[in-house]
Amino acid sequence: MITAEQKPIEEIREMIAPYKRILVSGCNSCVAECAAGGEKEAALLASALRMAAKMDGEEKVIDEKPLSRQCVKQFVLELDDCIKDYDIILSLGCGAGVQAVATMYPEIPIAPALNTEFLGETRDQGLWIENCQGCGDCMLFYFGGVCPVARCSKQLLNGPCGGSMKGICEVNPETPCAWQEIIDRLSSFNALDKLEAIYPPKDWSKKQGSGPRKIVREDQQK
Repeated sequence: MITAEQKPIEEIREMIAPYKRILVSGCNSCVAECAAGGEKEAALLASALRMAAKMDGEEKVIDEKPLSRQCVKQFVLELDDCIKDYDIILSLGCGAGVQAVATMYPEIPIAPALNTEFLGETRDQGLWIENCQGCGDCMLFYFGGVCPVARCSKQLLNGPCGGSMKGICEVNPETPCAWQEIIDRLSSFNALDKLEAIYPPKDWSKKQGSGPRKIVREDQQK
């Protein structure tokens, strides 16, 4: 899922400072799972902004409206009935959600309340770990389900460096060595022979270099 963290409140207040009528729009999908932008977080942020405005003697209308997903057109359309009542949208969606809303409502400014971080998993309650960089060429089968691009600090594709000690990365003592995990995983089901191949450098043109990527499924289109 996509993870994010809320921007500092002062940065958010600076973005919305010129505007009187503000709609705080949460997203009840990925950023809700990581406790950054769901309905609860949108309500808390709106309340904090109202309180700050009142303390500073500012006359502002700050309402909130959560969406199921800000990156899906059919859910964003729920803003149609109220968008005209506001001067700006403060989005608690990821970067994709912010841009989706901006594209659908070009007549109104939109400000991001979150910093989008990475693709990751919910490892434990309150703990999210980056484990995918969306490279466009998934090789997890060959590396025992452990991605060296996302989880090796040096993004090595053909074996570990010489710096790890006792399964710990030399770059960060809190980071497990991804290659130790790869070797352990492949060893557990007798598949170390997968590492005998030489894997070429990643073709990053599949990720970047030719503009925004897209997926087209004609069988899903009406």
